[in-house]
Amino acid sequence: MTASVDGAAVPSWLREVVRRTPADPHRINPVLHRRAPSGAATREAAVLVLFGGPAEADPLMSGGLPADADVLLTQRASTMRQHSGQVAFPGGASDPGDDGPIATALREAQEETGLDPSGVRPLAVLEEIFIPPSGFDVTPVLAYWEKPSEVGVVDPAEAERVARVPVHTLIDPRNRFQVRHPAGYQGPAFSADGMLVWGFTAGILAALFAISGWEQEWDRRDIRDLDTVLAEMENDIDDDHLPHIHGHRVGER
Repeated sequence: MTASVDGAAVPSWLREVVRRTPADPHRINPVLHRRAPSGAATREAAVLVLFGGPAEADPLMSGGLPADADVLLTQRASTMRQHSGQVAFPGGASDPGDDGPIATALREAQEETGLDPSGVRPLAVLEEIFIPPSGFDVTPVLAYWEKPSEVGVVDPAEAERVARVPVHTLIDPRNRFQVRHPAGYQGPAFSADGMLVWGFTAGILAALFAISGWEQEWDRRDIRDLDTVLAEMENDIDDDHLPHIHGHRVGER
């Protein structure tokens, strides 16, 4: 269930995302339905699902999605103990001084990316989702980047990349598939700008896209081994960094 923030003006192209409950119409998104087991010890956390782009909708695009709409994502440092190297929304654990999940999400996003919270307009708070490996109950906070500020990696020990990823790239059917984890997890995934978005983050995005009016039909039968996809992406990155001589990468034949 989605709880709208009282008094928040919503750009028309984000209206359905804020008004409707995130959905899993094809039953391929296990993330959306995760709840903490009864009596389990949990820790409160929040993430900022921050959409940027012009306030005006594009009348020529499905759902009015502007051509330059984007969402803010980070890539966790590969040295972190949990979720190392994964693409995520900015966010983290609640502090005692935080006044609810919106305050947590904004504080953590500022600490991780350097964004100015005053330019962010919170729109809605989603239902908590349980993350089994870490024991966090995570509240996604939907927001609109009304006055974007410069962002980047603040602490390399926490994040190795901060990116404004185009929404049109994420909804492109060529960049959507499912991944299967060796432990048995299977769920939606996205390929964007050399990054693999899967797990919790992909689950939230997929659930929002399903109600947004922006979504394009994609091949849900395309199921790929997670380790294989990660290895292929790492190889692609390595190839991109090879020196070029006379128009060819060193090592090419």
